[in-house]
Amino acid sequence: MKIETEIESRNQSGVRRAAPGGTPTRALVVEDEEAMCALIKEALAAANIEAVTLTRSAEAAGQFQEEKFDVILVDLGSSTANGNVLVKKIRTSGFNRKTPIVMISGDQRPGALSEGFKAGASFFAYKPIDRAHLMSLIRATQGTIEYEKRRFRRVPVRAKVQVKCGDTSVEGETIDISLNGALVRASHTFPVGSTVEISLYLLAGKRPVVGLGSIMRVVEGNQMGIQLEHLSAGASGRLQDYLLPLTAGHGTSHR
Repeated sequence: MKIETEIESRNQSGVRRAAPGGTPTRALVVEDEEAMCALIKEALAAANIEAVTLTRSAEAAGQFQEEKFDVILVDLGSSTANGNVLVKKIRTSGFNRKTPIVMISGDQRPGALSEGFKAGASFFAYKPIDRAHLMSLIRATQGTIEYEKRRFRRVPVRAKVQVKCGDTSVEGETIDISLNGALVRASHTFPVGSTVEISLYLLAGKRPVVGLGSIMRVVEGNQMGIQLEHLSAGASGRLQDYLLPLTAGHGTSHR
Protein backbone atom coordinates (compact mmCIF):
# COMPACT_ATOMS: atom_id res chain seq x y z
CA MET A 1 0.00 0.00 0.00
CA LYS A 2 1.29 3.45 -0.89
CA ILE A 3 0.34 6.32 1.36
CA GLU A 4 0.03 9.76 -0.18
CA THR A 5 -0.22 12.83 2.02
CA GLU A 6 -1.13 16.42 1.24
CA ILE A 7 0.37 17.66 4.51
CA GLU A 8 3.75 16.38 5.67
CA SER A 9 3.41 14.54 8.97
CA ARG A 10 4.98 16.42 11.85
CA ASN A 11 6.02 13.26 13.70
CA GLN A 12 6.52 9.84 12.15
CA SER A 13 8.64 8.26 14.89
CA GLY A 14 5.81 6.10 16.19
CA VAL A 15 2.23 5.86 17.40
CA ARG A 16 1.65 7.89 20.54
CA ARG A 17 -0.90 6.75 23.08
CA ALA A 18 -3.19 8.97 25.07
CA ALA A 19 -1.74 10.23 28.32
CA PRO A 20 -3.12 8.62 31.48
CA GLY A 21 -6.35 10.35 32.40
CA GLY A 22 -6.51 12.12 29.02
CA THR A 23 -9.28 11.79 26.49
CA PRO A 24 -8.60 8.88 24.08
CA THR A 25 -8.18 9.61 20.40
CA ARG A 26 -11.41 8.90 18.55
CA ALA A 27 -11.80 7.92 14.92
CA LEU A 28 -14.78 7.68 12.59
CA VAL A 29 -14.47 4.91 9.99
CA VAL A 30 -16.83 4.86 6.99
CA GLU A 31 -16.20 1.66 5.01
CA ASP A 32 -18.86 -0.44 3.28
CA GLU A 33 -16.92 -3.72 3.53
CA GLU A 34 -17.53 -5.26 6.96
CA ALA A 35 -14.27 -7.23 6.91
CA MET A 36 -12.26 -4.11 6.10
CA CYS A 37 -14.13 -2.19 8.79
CA ALA A 38 -13.18 -4.82 11.34
CA LEU A 39 -9.54 -4.79 10.21
CA ILE A 40 -9.32 -1.00 10.51
CA LYS A 41 -10.97 -1.03 13.93
CA GLU A 42 -8.52 -3.68 15.18
CA ALA A 43 -5.49 -1.71 13.95
CA LEU A 44 -6.79 1.51 15.50
CA ALA A 45 -7.42 -0.25 18.82
CA ALA A 46 -3.81 -1.46 18.83
CA ALA A 47 -2.80 2.22 18.63
CA ASN A 48 -5.17 3.09 21.50
CA ILE A 49 -7.60 4.85 19.14
CA GLU A 50 -11.30 4.33 19.72
CA ALA A 51 -13.22 3.78 16.48
CA VAL A 52 -16.83 4.35 15.52
CA THR A 53 -17.36 2.20 12.41
CA LEU A 54 -20.12 2.61 9.85
CA THR A 55 -20.79 0.40 6.83
CA ARG A 56 -23.42 2.79 5.49
CA SER A 57 -22.10 6.24 4.64
CA ALA A 58 -25.64 7.65 4.75
CA GLU A 59 -25.37 7.34 8.54
CA ALA A 60 -22.11 9.30 8.71
CA ALA A 61 -23.61 12.78 8.57
CA GLY A 62 -25.31 12.32 11.92
CA GLN A 63 -21.97 11.34 13.44
CA PHE A 64 -19.62 14.02 12.16
CA GLN A 65 -22.15 16.82 12.61
CA GLU A 66 -22.77 16.00 16.28
CA GLU A 67 -19.38 14.79 17.49
CA LYS A 68 -15.78 15.90 17.12
CA PHE A 69 -13.42 13.17 15.88
CA ASP A 70 -9.62 13.27 15.87
CA VAL A 71 -9.35 11.46 12.52
CA ILE A 72 -11.83 10.21 9.91
CA LEU A 73 -11.24 7.35 7.47
CA VAL A 74 -13.47 7.25 4.40
CA ASP A 75 -13.78 4.61 1.67
CA LEU A 76 -13.82 6.35 -1.71
CA GLY A 77 -16.01 3.67 -3.29
CA SER A 78 -18.81 3.60 -0.75
CA SER A 79 -21.88 1.84 -2.08
CA THR A 80 -24.30 4.49 -0.78
CA ALA A 81 -22.45 7.73 -1.52
CA ASN A 82 -19.31 8.76 -3.31
CA GLY A 83 -16.45 9.27 -0.87
CA ASN A 84 -15.55 12.64 -2.36
CA VAL A 85 -19.07 13.93 -1.70
CA LEU A 86 -18.87 12.76 1.91
CA VAL A 87 -15.47 14.40 2.41
CA LYS A 88 -16.81 17.70 1.04
CA LYS A 89 -19.69 17.52 3.55
CA ILE A 90 -17.28 16.89 6.41
CA ARG A 91 -15.23 19.92 5.35
CA THR A 92 -18.31 22.13 5.74
CA SER A 93 -19.32 20.71 9.14
CA GLY A 94 -18.66 22.75 12.25
CA PHE A 95 -16.79 20.30 14.47
CA ASN A 96 -14.80 18.38 11.86
CA ARG A 97 -14.07 20.88 9.12
CA LYS A 98 -10.33 20.64 9.89
CA THR A 99 -10.19 17.06 11.14
CA PRO A 100 -7.56 14.93 9.32
CA ILE A 101 -9.33 12.77 6.72
CA VAL A 102 -7.82 9.57 5.32
CA MET A 103 -9.35 8.48 2.01
CA ILE A 104 -9.01 4.78 1.20
CA SER A 105 -9.49 3.64 -2.38
CA GLY A 106 -8.95 0.79 -4.79
CA ASP A 107 -9.01 3.27 -7.68
CA GLN A 108 -5.44 3.43 -9.02
CA ARG A 109 -6.09 6.30 -11.44
CA PRO A 110 -3.86 9.35 -10.85
CA GLY A 111 -7.00 11.42 -11.16
CA ALA A 112 -8.54 9.69 -8.14
CA LEU A 113 -5.72 11.01 -5.98
CA SER A 114 -6.08 14.61 -7.13
CA GLU A 115 -9.88 14.43 -6.86
CA GLY A 116 -9.60 13.18 -3.29
CA PHE A 117 -7.27 15.99 -2.23
CA LYS A 118 -9.44 18.54 -4.03
CA ALA A 119 -12.46 17.29 -2.07
CA GLY A 120 -10.57 17.88 1.17
CA ALA A 121 -8.75 14.64 2.03
CA SER A 122 -5.56 14.99 4.10
CA PHE A 123 -4.14 11.54 3.28
CA PHE A 124 -4.81 8.99 0.53
CA ALA A 125 -4.20 5.25 0.87
CA TYR A 126 -4.57 2.61 -1.83
CA LYS A 127 -6.13 -0.82 -1.38
CA PRO A 128 -5.39 -3.63 -0.76
CA ILE A 129 -4.55 -2.85 2.87
CA ASP A 130 -3.31 -5.27 5.53
CA ARG A 131 -2.71 -4.69 9.24
CA ALA A 132 0.98 -3.73 8.80
CA HIS A 133 0.06 -1.14 6.18
CA LEU A 134 -2.67 0.25 8.41
CA MET A 135 -0.18 0.74 11.25
CA SER A 136 2.11 2.61 8.85
CA LEU A 137 -0.82 4.80 7.87
CA ILE A 138 -1.65 5.55 11.51
CA ARG A 139 1.95 6.53 12.19
CA ALA A 140 1.91 8.84 9.17
CA THR A 141 -1.19 10.64 10.43
CA GLN A 142 -0.08 11.06 14.07
CA GLY A 143 1.43 14.53 13.69
CA THR A 144 -1.71 15.91 12.06
CA ILE A 145 -3.98 14.19 14.60
CA GLU A 146 -2.03 15.59 17.55
CA TYR A 147 -2.10 19.11 16.09
CA GLU A 148 -5.88 18.91 15.71
CA LYS A 149 -6.26 17.64 19.28
CA ARG A 150 -4.26 20.62 20.54
CA ARG A 151 -6.62 22.97 18.68
CA PHE A 152 -9.54 21.61 20.69
CA ARG A 153 -7.75 21.43 24.06
CA ARG A 154 -9.70 23.68 26.38
CA VAL A 155 -8.00 25.67 29.13
CA PRO A 156 -9.93 27.24 32.01
CA VAL A 157 -9.41 30.98 31.53
CA ARG A 158 -11.39 33.88 32.98
CA ALA A 159 -11.07 36.83 30.61
CA LYS A 160 -13.28 39.71 29.55
CA VAL A 161 -15.01 39.08 26.25
CA GLN A 162 -17.32 41.01 23.93
CA VAL A 163 -19.60 39.20 21.51
CA LYS A 164 -21.37 41.08 18.72
CA CYS A 165 -24.13 39.79 16.45
CA GLY A 166 -25.52 42.32 13.98
CA ASP A 167 -26.22 45.51 15.91
CA THR A 168 -26.39 43.76 19.29
CA SER A 169 -23.33 43.50 21.50
CA VAL A 170 -22.97 41.78 24.88
CA GLU A 171 -20.12 41.63 27.36
CA GLY A 172 -19.21 38.67 29.49
CA GLU A 173 -16.32 36.45 30.52
CA THR A 174 -14.80 33.28 29.19
CA ILE A 175 -15.13 29.99 31.07
CA ASP A 176 -12.56 28.23 28.93
CA ILE A 177 -10.69 28.91 25.70
CA SER A 178 -9.09 26.76 23.02
CA LEU A 179 -7.41 27.56 19.72
CA ASN A 180 -10.72 26.59 18.18
CA GLY A 181 -13.11 28.68 20.26
CA ALA A 182 -14.41 29.69 23.66
CA LEU A 183 -17.16 28.98 26.15
CA VAL A 184 -18.55 32.36 27.21
CA ARG A 185 -20.83 33.34 30.07
CA ALA A 186 -22.97 36.44 29.39
CA SER A 187 -26.29 37.97 30.44
CA HIS A 188 -27.62 37.51 26.91
CA THR A 189 -27.01 34.71 24.41
CA PHE A 190 -27.42 34.47 20.64
CA PRO A 191 -29.18 31.59 18.84
CA VAL A 192 -27.25 28.53 17.73
CA GLY A 193 -25.92 29.06 14.22
CA SER A 194 -25.53 32.83 14.58
CA THR A 195 -22.44 34.42 13.07
CA VAL A 196 -20.70 36.61 15.65
CA GLU A 197 -17.65 38.78 16.14
CA ILE A 198 -15.80 37.89 19.32
CA SER A 199 -13.20 40.06 21.06
CA LEU A 200 -11.04 38.33 23.70
CA TYR A 201 -9.30 40.63 26.18
CA LEU A 202 -6.63 38.18 27.32
CA LEU A 203 -3.99 40.54 28.73
CA ALA A 204 -4.53 43.84 30.51
CA GLY A 205 -3.42 46.79 28.44
CA LYS A 206 -3.08 44.72 25.26
CA ARG A 207 -5.35 44.87 22.23
CA PRO A 208 -7.95 42.09 22.11
CA VAL A 209 -7.86 39.03 19.91
CA VAL A 210 -10.71 39.64 17.48
CA GLY A 211 -12.22 37.06 15.15
CA LEU A 212 -15.38 35.79 13.51
CA GLY A 213 -17.15 32.66 14.66
CA SER A 214 -20.41 30.78 15.04
CA ILE A 215 -22.55 29.91 18.05
CA MET A 216 -22.37 26.12 18.32
CA ARG A 217 -24.38 25.62 21.50
CA VAL A 218 -26.18 27.46 24.29
CA VAL A 219 -26.00 26.08 27.84
CA GLU A 220 -28.13 26.97 30.87
CA GLY A 221 -29.42 30.08 29.14
CA ASN A 222 -26.32 32.17 29.86
CA GLN A 223 -23.42 30.28 28.25
CA MET A 224 -22.45 30.18 24.58
CA GLY A 225 -20.03 27.78 22.92
CA ILE A 226 -18.40 29.79 20.14
CA GLN A 227 -16.33 28.22 17.39
CA LEU A 228 -13.69 30.49 15.88
CA GLU A 229 -13.85 30.34 12.10
CA HIS A 230 -11.70 33.27 11.00
CA LEU A 231 -8.77 34.96 12.67
CA SER A 232 -6.15 37.14 11.06
CA ALA A 233 -2.63 35.71 11.07
CA GLY A 234 -1.63 38.17 13.77
CA ALA A 235 -4.63 37.40 15.99
CA SER A 236 -4.14 33.67 15.55
CA GLY A 237 -0.48 33.98 16.52
CA ARG A 238 -1.27 35.98 19.66
CA LEU A 239 -3.92 33.46 20.71
CA GLN A 240 -1.48 30.58 20.24
CA ASP A 241 1.25 32.40 22.15
CA TYR A 242 -1.17 32.93 25.02
CA LEU A 243 -2.71 29.45 25.14
CA LEU A 244 0.01 26.96 24.24
CA PRO A 245 2.03 27.48 27.44
CA LEU A 246 -1.18 26.84 29.41
CA THR A 247 -2.14 23.58 27.67
CA ALA A 248 0.55 21.43 29.31
CA GLY A 249 -1.08 19.04 31.71
CA HIS A 250 -4.63 19.67 30.53
CA GLY A 251 -6.59 16.84 28.93
CA THR A 252 -8.33 17.18 25.60
CA SER A 253 -12.03 18.00 25.61
CA HIS A 254 -14.28 18.75 22.67
CA ARG A 255 -16.51 21.76 22.40
